[in-house]
Amino acid sequence: MGSTEAEGSIQGLLEIGQLLMGYADSMAVICAVELRIADIIHSQSGLVTLLQIASSIDNSPSLDISFLERIMALLVRKGVFAVHYQSDTGETLYGLTPSSRWLLQDSEISFAPMVLLQNKFISFWHYLSQCVKDGGNRTGFKKAYEFEIWEYASQNVEFKTLFNKAMEYDSRMISKAVFSGYKDGFNNIGSLVDVGGGTGGMAAEIVKFYPRIKAINYDLPHVIATAPPRDGVTHLGGDMFESIPNADAVFLKWILHNWSDKDCIKILQSCRKAIPEKTGKIVIVDVVLKPDGNGPFDGVGLVSDLLMRLIFSGGKERTELEWKKLLKEGGFPTYKIIQIPAMQSIIEAYPC
Repeated sequence: MGSTEAEGSIQGLLEIGQLLMGYADSMAVICAVELRIADIIHSQSGLVTLLQIASSIDNSPSLDISFLERIMALLVRKGVFAVHYQSDTGETLYGLTPSSRWLLQDSEISFAPMVLLQNKFISFWHYLSQCVKDGGNRTGFKKAYEFEIWEYASQNVEFKTLFNKAMEYDSRMISKAVFSGYKDGFNNIGSLVDVGGGTGGMAAEIVKFYPRIKAINYDLPHVIATAPPRDGVTHLGGDMFESIPNADAVFLKWILHNWSDKDCIKILQSCRKAIPEKTGKIVIVDVVLKPDGNGPFDGVGLVSDLLMRLIFSGGKERTELEWKKLLKEGGFPTYKIIQIPAMQSIIEAYPC
């Protein structure tokens, strides 16, 4: 084996090793959120010592500070936290970075609830190869939790609360991208129904930006039962496979990727009946998969595709060709895709 070939072999081994150990990065971030490290740093004016972090962690009478130091070292190396060395005192001070600011749990816009939700999702990734062998007979989620996700959520209050909170914070994050890239898209809408809108976070954001819009937040009755009152939003329980309330437009954020093509066509047909023939439209906020793309979100889209397949029976992310076929069969032959600064795109579709 020549030196060039040997170097390539070692590099290949290194790359596989980094992929294999990537779970440690995820768990370290989850650990930081669970210990509220970003919030501790933020609460102490931005630069703190390891001892200050340790003394502020709740319910830790026997805290292992050397272990904590190593976790911080990894997160600093990954750019999650910043480190500053005091030349006069020799102290090491930790600070926030643009990444760790997303982990602030007391912030109005935070990724922390989604991080904690992902911690619940880790267990079913162990069934990835088994799901391939089984041909989709049982989802990874059901293999791990013995129930499909919606049934599990209806029975597990802790999981349902975490899931709804993660979706609400996601709505706050994605709304900024939607309104910056699609601000004119809401101009001619007088009424809108957010299908699968959870506790109404996205509908509330839409009304906040466009107060003239009459918004309906539409979801399953057990979800609507936990929805708080929101200005300008009417909560309504029901089944999107049966019917959808009439409106000028139907909004679907992160809904269709949960369902099989057959189920999506049923949902789209319900949408078609709910909007006006000539002026109505649906606004889909979902991933348009680009397996060969090199954009900043294309790799995340591939991971999300696997995640959907593990959680939902028939769930998946879709390429533009797959979206085109689905929309046509669901009664929406005309569409356009609008790029926004997010993993998702906006798919605006019309019945004619």
